[in-house]
Amino acid sequence: MDKTNIKLAIAPIGWTNDDIPDLGGDIPFEQCISEMALAGYSGSEVGNKYPSNPSILKEYLQIRGLQICNKWFSSYLISSPFEDVLKKFHQDIEYLKALGADVIGPSEQTRSCQGRPVSVFSGKPRFTTEEFKRLTTGMNRLGRIARDEGLRLAYHHHMGTGVQTVEETERFLNDTHPDDVYLLYDSGHFAFSEEDPVAALEKFVSRVGHVHLKDLRTKEFARAKKDESSFLDAVRNGVFTVPGDGDIDFTSIFEILEKENYQGWMVVEAEQDPAKANPFQYAKMGRDYIREKMGI
Repeated sequence: MDKTNIKLAIAPIGWTNDDIPDLGGDIPFEQCISEMALAGYSGSEVGNKYPSNPSILKEYLQIRGLQICNKWFSSYLISSPFEDVLKKFHQDIEYLKALGADVIGPSEQTRSCQGRPVSVFSGKPRFTTEEFKRLTTGMNRLGRIARDEGLRLAYHHHMGTGVQTVEETERFLNDTHPDDVYLLYDSGHFAFSEEDPVAALEKFVSRVGHVHLKDLRTKEFARAKKDESSFLDAVRNGVFTVPGDGDIDFTSIFEILEKENYQGWMVVEAEQDPAKANPFQYAKMGRDYIREKMGI
């Protein structure tokens, strides 16, 4: 692996949570990006407090040596007219292009329970054959558009959605075009879904276009499962943390990425309650761990 082709970023969700606005609601945007830079990262994903004007955002980032790498995109290909999804997609593509970003990360949110106060275990949607075809057909179209605009579409498998498990992810990838649609691999979401994140990466590594490094505390996961917790409550209770602070085998994950000669962004994404887990300290903890294990 040419490690000069690996770029390290961190998501702002450890400082201010998009799905749970009271987590980090008092933390200003400027503190968030300053602490990212101080912790040793070169990139960031877009957060809910980031300026909507890319020229303004770029100025804030450049002085800190940061670059935007990706933006979450909520797609509703199953439940909305394609033209409605496409309009918002084009807006996000233009925003990301203005920022020099590489990736857009959609996740299908039709009937998603990830942001609702219902059990993330029993409340998970399951797509019909017709719905799955609508999703993959639409995502192929969006992927071609992203590629033509110079970006990579990396689909985010996610807890509480219809593309969550290894089986669902494999089906999705089999039905989408490998030149247009990549996978946003998230170690924490596969682990939360009771899948082996190492085996999942081995299975899908040839399609991985973006990486989220998220650790899982198995004790908190067991509690969430026992209580039939919502995804949001599990986050509040600390089910996720930065790499090296939980129970996922990141040594094997890094070895697979190195063997495959992965090129692109690796993003620490560990949503926690900043009142319990100081964002700067945890950002630095994750950065130090990656430096120790990968030498970057």
